[in-house]
Parts: sequence; C-alpha cells; structure tokens
Amino acid sequence: MEQRLAKVNSINKIIPRVLQIILNAGLTILAFVLSILLLMEIVEFINILFSTSKKDYKLILANILIFFLYFEFITMIVKYFKEDYHFPLRYFMYIGITAMIRLIIVEHDHPVDTLVYSLVIFVLIISYYIINITPRERPNNKNYK
Repeated sequence: MEQRLAKVNSINKIIPRVLQIILNAGLTILAFVLSILLLMEIVEFINILFSTSKKDYKLILANILIFFLYFEFITMIVKYFKEDYHFPLRYFMYIGITAMIRLIIVEHDHPVDTLVYSLVIFVLIISYYIINITPRERPNNKNYK
C-alpha cells in the first residue's frame, strides 16, 4: 500500500514538471516568433514612413499600435519567466486596452460599436485601478482562523 502511495506521489510530482517544461518551451518559441514579427513590423513601419505615396495616418497609427501589441506580448512572456512562472494580470489589461484603442482607430465607422469599445476600455481602466489599490500579498491564513 505504501509503495503504491509513493508511486502515485512521484507521478504527481513528475507530471507538473513535464508540463511546465512543455509550457516554457512553447512560450520561448512564441517569444522568438513574436520578436521576428516585431522586427518585420518595424521594417513595415519604416517603409510606410519613407514611401512617396500619400501618408494615411490611420494606417500609421494602426501599425504603431500593432507594434505595441507585439511589444506587450513579448514583455509579458519575459515577466512570466522573471516572476516565477506567473502572468501578471495587469499586462493582460495593458494588451486589452491597446487592442481596443487600435480597434477604435481602425474601425470607427459605427458610432455604437465605438461607444461599446470605449466602455470596454473604461471597464479595463477601472479594473486596473482596483488591482493597483488592492494589496499584492495575500493575508496569512493564521490571522483568519
């Protein structure tokens, strides 16, 4: 019986380690792919700036915001590794706000949609504020017994 329990405990320790290795490898590959796409976006942005055709400010703003989305995703992956395999929620909010701003700039033909996108940004900002005013450390369970 004890051997079976020891075997189950060893399996319970091995499975999370293997899954963590797979997750880390996948995120590392994703970071490299996003870095390449970020560099390609920089080249695209430079081509738009130095092209002789008429400059479309919406296209320029959209490309800048796409650049920031790539940058934020890469930053979030770096933070994941620096903070002991934890994704900070605030980075998801940064990405959400940036994505919604890009959506408003690119697709602002329908006023109702633009209003909804603005409300989403407002909710994300309120959520970010709430996260910042709450303590980061969880209270000890000893105090609540």
